[in-house]
Amino acid sequence: MSPPAIRAVHGCTCPECQSHPYSKRAQEHRAINRVVAALDERNRRRFVGLLAVAWGSGTIQPLSVITGLSRKTIRQGRQEIEHPRSAPLDGRVRGRGGGRKAIEKNSRPF
Repeated sequence: MSPPAIRAVHGCTCPECQSHPYSKRAQEHRAINRVVAALDERNRRRFVGLLAVAWGSGTIQPLSVITGLSRKTIRQGRQEIEHPRSAPLDGRVRGRGGGRKAIEKNSRPF
C-alpha cells in the first residue's frame, strides 16, 4: 500500500483567526489543521467528528470553517464515532468498486 499523500494545510477562515492570527485560538486552529492534513480521508472525518462530539452541540459549522471540511462530512464522522461499525473495511479507506472505471471499459471499440 502506498503512503498517504500529505495535503496542504487548510488556513482557518474564522473571524478570530483573520483578525488575531497569533492568538491562542488561532494557534489551536492551525494545530488542528496540521493534524487533519496528515490523515487519510476516513481518519480525517473521524478526527473532526471526535472534535464535534467533544466540543458539544452547535460545533459542526465552526469546525467546518476551521477545517474546510463540509458539514455533511463532519456529521458523518461524528456518527461513526458515536456508532462504530463492527467490522472494519479490511484495511481499505474506500469500499471495493469505488472510483472511475478503467479506460478500457469506458471506450467503445471502433
